[in-house]
Amino acid sequence: MLSVEAIDLYYGASHTLRRVSLTAKKGEVSCILGRNGVGKTSLLRAICGLQAIRSGRICWEGRILDGLAPHERARAGLALVPQGREIFPRLTVSENLSTGFAPLPPNERALPDEIFTLFPSLKEMLHRRGGDLSGGQQQQLAIARALVTRPRLLILDEPTEGIQPSIIKEIERVIRALAERGNMAILLVEQYFDFARGLAACFFVMQRGEIVLSGRREEMDESAVRGYLIV
Repeated sequence: MLSVEAIDLYYGASHTLRRVSLTAKKGEVSCILGRNGVGKTSLLRAICGLQAIRSGRICWEGRILDGLAPHERARAGLALVPQGREIFPRLTVSENLSTGFAPLPPNERALPDEIFTLFPSLKEMLHRRGGDLSGGQQQQLAIARALVTRPRLLILDEPTEGIQPSIIKEIERVIRALAERGNMAILLVEQYFDFARGLAACFFVMQRGEIVLSGRREEMDESAVRGYLIV
């Protein structure tokens, strides 16, 4: 299980995260909701080691992650699908996928068959450059690249942003299939409420760097959650 315990994060003098706590269990999708600028991406960066926390603790599978570099956290089973996808536009699909080998030992550096089971269209595009793909196809590639690392904690930062509806449904299918296997925790940041509600077993709503609502899906007060998302 991922356990984030009362973390504080600063950018200079700006107090960006304020005693944020949450958990994410294997076999479930845990969803972080909130408007732009409330600290969602900063929270993910803290979990992945891309931004140092000032106080609190982050634990994964009983191991304290504080002080570990991002590549060490990747070796511990964390994988991030960043907002905006951040694929390599001049590399082919195959080469983009191969960048996921970095945290793996040499004997595991092969593309898992499940990649093309989950994203069959990528198999037909292996020799196309990443920059030539549509936005939805690039998002599928970004998720597939993360899965190449064999993660046990998959972190997705707004995977539906700028994506056509047909691809959103495909991404929803993949996330649900991964959660149902039971060996992976999935932490999802999302603003698209209906997408999040359909997947999340539990939810955490952020405002101004704090968790202001949280609970299991069956306890969710939809009107209250939507109130924090309306711009």
